[in-house]
Amino acid sequence: MSKEKKKTLAVLDMNNNVPNQGLRCIVEIVEKYTSSIDYQVFDVRGKNEIPDTSFDIYISSGGPGSPLDDAEWRKPYLDLMQHLWDINKQDTGAKKHVFFICYSFQVICDYFNLGEIKPRKSTSFGILRVHKTQNGKKDIVLKGLPDPYFAVDSRDFQLIQPNLRVFKQHGAKILSLEKIRTHVELERAIMAVRFSDEFVGTQYHPEAEPISMEKHFKKEENKKKVIESFGEKKYNQMIFRMNDPDKLELTYNTILPLFINNALQPKLVEQHT
Repeated sequence: MSKEKKKTLAVLDMNNNVPNQGLRCIVEIVEKYTSSIDYQVFDVRGKNEIPDTSFDIYISSGGPGSPLDDAEWRKPYLDLMQHLWDINKQDTGAKKHVFFICYSFQVICDYFNLGEIKPRKSTSFGILRVHKTQNGKKDIVLKGLPDPYFAVDSRDFQLIQPNLRVFKQHGAKILSLEKIRTHVELERAIMAVRFSDEFVGTQYHPEAEPISMEKHFKKEENKKKVIESFGEKKYNQMIFRMNDPDKLELTYNTILPLFINNALQPKLVEQHT
């Protein structure tokens, strides 16, 4: 009996050479699948490395800066995404599965014209509540998560004012919204979108792993930065939520693993059946 051929996965590093925890966490999740997947990392913003369309799965990371920045990498990156989208629209051939995280999520939402990408009045930072929509309650990557669930949020920009006509045109669905804030009259940001059966993304960081995050933020220099920027109360809340297995750990063990599992053995996404 011939051995089943491994799937291939491209990790798109969008961090622009800025040190971060997210890329390492993505790679650690992917490495749990090395019996089924061969993977390669591409430094998109730092070295203009763009993979071709031969990979089966793509995970595009978060990163710093404006998602509206018209840098050299942008056109070839978006050309790739359009080519993958076009491949998926064909009736024949294997589908291309793509997950977009934070910065990448903002870039692709802008490209698809799904709403307004705007700077926040202040940085959103911490382990925060995320609320499912009715579509989110049926989506395969959120299966098993409570409502609300918790995720690492770290962003200066956000997607608001959804263009519902474009959502309908693409068949896209809003899966999650940011926490309810009764004390401020600001529109709630869109936190997760199902673009198609194969394309999905989150405004937050589903790859964040609590043990390494806790070690990172308990280092004195990092602790000091957080307290100076956001206050001691926010810091203490974040550390407390890192240690709760029903919060960050559950999200880490759910969203990206379910995305990868579905890419390896595709099932119909429930809200599209």
